[in-house]
Amino acid sequence: MRKPGSCGRALDGVEIKLFDEEGTEVTTPMEAGELFVRSAGTFATYYKDPEKYERSKRDDDFLSVGDIAYFDEEGFFYICDRKSDMIISGGVNIYPAEIEAVLVAHPAIADAAVFGIPDDEWGEAVHAVVSLYEGEAVDDDAVQAFCRDHLAGYKVPRSFSRTDEIPRTASGKILKRQLREPFWAGRSTRVG
Repeated sequence: MRKPGSCGRALDGVEIKLFDEEGTEVTTPMEAGELFVRSAGTFATYYKDPEKYERSKRDDDFLSVGDIAYFDEEGFFYICDRKSDMIISGGVNIYPAEIEAVLVAHPAIADAAVFGIPDDEWGEAVHAVVSLYEGEAVDDDAVQAFCRDHLAGYKVPRSFSRTDEIPRTASGKILKRQLREPFWAGRSTRVG
């Protein structure tokens, strides 16, 4: 594996790079960026969508896999979220997986989904849908206080919804599009 700061990291014929929003390679440990790979086994185009393929490339045919990741001081990579799930509030990137992990650490919360909803001032605001354990009750203020103890202020959900069960695919992935859709109904874009 190559040292951070070099041209990607190689592992068994696969090279990995992280790029920030401006397209600059991330070379600092613990800094999140979009994950790109290059190998002999990557595909050569998207079926019936070559323009999308071209948009997903960076720096000598590195292809995006759609994940946000970071690497530690030893060069190990960690996927922390899906790029499509990222919330942009006031120009700041917010990764829902971190917030979801804090929410499910609350003793009353069994499951959680976090996503952005329209906000006229900030573009998007952090919203959480939570499912409580049977027989549990907790108000939004208590959940926000719990989150403030574990997250930076801009990551704390501004609003909450309750559901009996968070909708998931058969493989366990949260169906965020289904949860997000009512909040964005009637808008021409998914940006506030």
